[in-house]
Amino acid sequence: MMSIASRLYLPKLQTPPATILDHLVMHFPRIEPDVWRSRVARGLVTMSDGTAVTAGTPYRHGIHVHYRKEVPLEPAVVEEDSVVYEDDEIVVADKPHGMPVTPSGPYLERTLLARLQTRTGVDTLAPMHRLDRETAGLVIFTKRVESRGAYHRLFAEGIIEREYVALSPVSEVWTVRNWHVENRIERGEPWFRQRIVEGSVNAVTEIELIDVKDGVGVFRLSPKTGKKHQLRLHMSSIGFPIIGDALYPEMREKRDGEPPLQLIANRLRFTDPLSGVPRIFCSSMKLRV
Repeated sequence: MMSIASRLYLPKLQTPPATILDHLVMHFPRIEPDVWRSRVARGLVTMSDGTAVTAGTPYRHGIHVHYRKEVPLEPAVVEEDSVVYEDDEIVVADKPHGMPVTPSGPYLERTLLARLQTRTGVDTLAPMHRLDRETAGLVIFTKRVESRGAYHRLFAEGIIEREYVALSPVSEVWTVRNWHVENRIERGEPWFRQRIVEGSVNAVTEIELIDVKDGVGVFRLSPKTGKKHQLRLHMSSIGFPIIGDALYPEMREKRDGEPPLQLIANRLRFTDPLSGVPRIFCSSMKLRV
């Protein structure tokens, strides 16, 4: 059984519950109440001073409750992550295919965040952007809460250059090699897929076909926005679904021996918002068929 520490702030509520346990049950409706009762009974839920929460501990706003999320077994790490750069403010990591950035589902200790926290000893690490579990490449983490906003603005205001590379089958000679894709992306069905809909633009990507070899095209993608599954959807929308993509254009089962999603966050370029130093980082992850 694996576990990872989490915490929850108890806010001031107009109608507060009688106990902290009652609040946990109401706040996490997808978790069975018996799971919370078991965690409390085993001393896995505490307050900031280390005092164990009991079934009768009264609700008190303005404090943090610490608890441990458990999963029976985590999937093994297939490829190793690496640290590309580290200073007093940031860590730039190179994530392999198949590794989530943050805890989700059955992944806790074998996420990029948890592994970096163990490696660096910095428990305040936070990612400034996200990559899908299936996408490999560069992720920036900040170390200090005080400087987090400055680095987050790089992405929120679009003042960081992001370059991805992807592979897709190309069955003929294409005279068109550049695409400007802009549309609106919203959550689709099922909930983990996205879809392109009518409406104001919220997703923009520049796409370039840079090479073709043995029927496989190498594409350079430059997203100007950061919507979930944006690059996968935009590649599919121009007729070039990414090799290894089992969600777009249609959901399907992965085939035996099929490579992982052939999409890598390949390069980041920006001016450090604190030091003013130009930064360029490149991934060492490789595309393969």
